[in-house]
Amino acid sequence: MKRKMIGALVGAAVMSMATGQALAQKAPAAKLSGDMVKIGVLTDMSGVYSDLGGQGSVTAAQMAVEDFKAQAKPSWKIELVYADHQNKADVGSNKVREWYDTQGVDMVTDVLNSAVALAVSKVTQEKNRILIDTGAASTRLTNEDCSPNTVHYVYDTYALANGPGKAVTKQGKDTWFFLTADYAFGHSLEADTTNAVKASGGKVLGSVRHPLNASDFSSFLLQAQSSKAKVVGLANAGGDTINSIKAANEFGLTKSQTIVGLLTTIIDIHALGLPTTQGMMFTEGFYWNLNNETREWSRRFFGKHKKMPSMLHAGTYSAVMTYLKAVQASGTDDAATVMKKMKATPINDFFAKNGKIREDGRMEHDMYLVEVKKPAESKEPWDYYHIKAVIPANEAFQPMALSRCPMVKK
Repeated sequence: MKRKMIGALVGAAVMSMATGQALAQKAPAAKLSGDMVKIGVLTDMSGVYSDLGGQGSVTAAQMAVEDFKAQAKPSWKIELVYADHQNKADVGSNKVREWYDTQGVDMVTDVLNSAVALAVSKVTQEKNRILIDTGAASTRLTNEDCSPNTVHYVYDTYALANGPGKAVTKQGKDTWFFLTADYAFGHSLEADTTNAVKASGGKVLGSVRHPLNASDFSSFLLQAQSSKAKVVGLANAGGDTINSIKAANEFGLTKSQTIVGLLTTIIDIHALGLPTTQGMMFTEGFYWNLNNETREWSRRFFGKHKKMPSMLHAGTYSAVMTYLKAVQASGTDDAATVMKKMKATPINDFFAKNGKIREDGRMEHDMYLVEVKKPAESKEPWDYYHIKAVIPANEAFQPMALSRCPMVKK
């Protein structure tokens, strides 16, 4: 009898251990550190790109945190911090290192400026955190400088170049000259547009490079004018694009040459006005007036920021929500676990439909070739675009077959 009882007790203990092991295997890999998720928005708060990202990115991230709390009601806390990287790689990398080492930041986003983003990506991998870059454009982030800890979310120079590079050249405007910001972003954008132009049967007659936040574009534009190219491609962004277009109009370039802003956003069009920008074509990643879903979110954003969102602002909201949902689903803020969950989960929101994060870290989604309306065609404030074409996700971004990312299996 004693032997039967002992056997029964041992059997029960073994079953209990097995059940416990099974439950442990289903449980989250780790608890949230400090019972909190901390997100850092690193952006340009005061410089040439501040309208493109800046306070608008902080507002978008705050909206995402508030919406996630209201919808998911997490048991853990969420904190948001932000800082100005001043468009300096050392300032940006030092700030995120401080965030990771002393403030417990789990994920950093925006990081508008390619030189800053490349430096921040290295620190993020070293510290095993997550960077979801919504602001920088250089394809190096998913090519030779790719990282298992970095996602490139909104746009890149391949996507920005592809639409206008092909469309404008095929219209017969087949000779190009580039005005290029002299750092990683501008170099990548010029190179990718050159490839698109040549693939469409066009020629590049030359280029000139200008410093970031240039004060005077006259000498650069005179070189573009003397090239006799049919198209002057602006491989710059933000204030540099706005000032380039203003100067091109003052010098009369627009009478004989077509100006193509390769990273132009609705913020730039609003600053310049439709009389100056009508007929311009470029690639966008988001348009507030696309459908009911984009309009609803954008009007909420406008109520807080008093401007309609750039694609970077909309993308920052989407990126923060994507990250928080992955943390919730994983039950952990462990970088590798959260990244795996994000890559396994399709992104479906007002910013992207059937978006996906690829093996190289590129978030693939549809892009839009837009043409700026004439003043008489605009029906309300900020109604600026004709959507000329939807560029499907698998065509908008560099094919995986061309990837130079060491993580990609070939």
